[in-house]
Amino acid sequence: MQKENVVRIILNGKKSGLPYVRDAIAMARRELSDCDLQVRVTWEYGDVHRLVYEAVGEGVDRLIIGGGDGTVNEVIDALASISKEKRPPVGVLPLGTANDFASGCNIPQEAFLAIKLAATGTPVDIDMGRCNDRYFINIAAGGFGAQVTAETPPELKNFIGGSAYTLTGLLKVLNFTPFQGTISSEEVSLSAGVIVGVVCNGKQAGGGQQLAPNAKINDGFFDVMMLKEFPFDKLNQVIKEALNSTETGEFVIRFKTKKLNFVANGLDSAPLNLDGEPFEGNELEFEVVPKAIRLVLPDDCALLAV
Repeated sequence: MQKENVVRIILNGKKSGLPYVRDAIAMARRELSDCDLQVRVTWEYGDVHRLVYEAVGEGVDRLIIGGGDGTVNEVIDALASISKEKRPPVGVLPLGTANDFASGCNIPQEAFLAIKLAATGTPVDIDMGRCNDRYFINIAAGGFGAQVTAETPPELKNFIGGSAYTLTGLLKVLNFTPFQGTISSEEVSLSAGVIVGVVCNGKQAGGGQQLAPNAKINDGFFDVMMLKEFPFDKLNQVIKEALNSTETGEFVIRFKTKKLNFVANGLDSAPLNLDGEPFEGNELEFEVVPKAIRLVLPDDCALLAV
């Protein structure tokens, strides 16, 4: 007898041999009797886009992304190139080091529970972000944040988990040179040396660091936070401003926007990452794409606007 719902997991190949992942998929096949649970495994760069296109072409009812924030980003970027009406609902099986997006959404970290939610839960329309011709679902980080993520060795990430980002940051902060640039939107226009700049759809990155604790993934806005260059004797003021998540300050700038442009001064390209994946550009254009993806989320997801 043919089962009603075809649910396909696109699984990061590096995670496919893990016993707990295989056990969770086997349990889901036993327990979720209405689902035809299929698995496709990535092997090399480009596989995610190909597997997404295959799934859409074959009319699967639902996709599950099995991997970390980078795999989630690849699937979202692939879906963005497919017409909205053809995009299937998406769930997340978090298998990465930090799993910042899944954690921010309160998606279960236990593999079977994540698969069960992804396969049977109710999809919700959420926003995604665009940066030039690339898409992201969680956070675009520039300056110091991008450099830290790009230069943290994978072995270190695996050894100490999300705290690797903080450790690497502490080791590099004394030698960091701010990036000069011009930021413009309907809300803000300024030229400054930027230590950290983040354009947030979700709220956290770098292994649980809440960069935009008030962000919502379905409100049609980015939450932007920038840390401007500051003299060392203003450190206490900067700390106070950073701890205030609702107001902008002299050095920590916060605002909401639908569009944002950044032009790097005197650089061939500015360092950036999109959901942890490296990206570069001298001129960066950000725009919210509202209600672009149907994502399966738990009822207690804190990132949804009421």
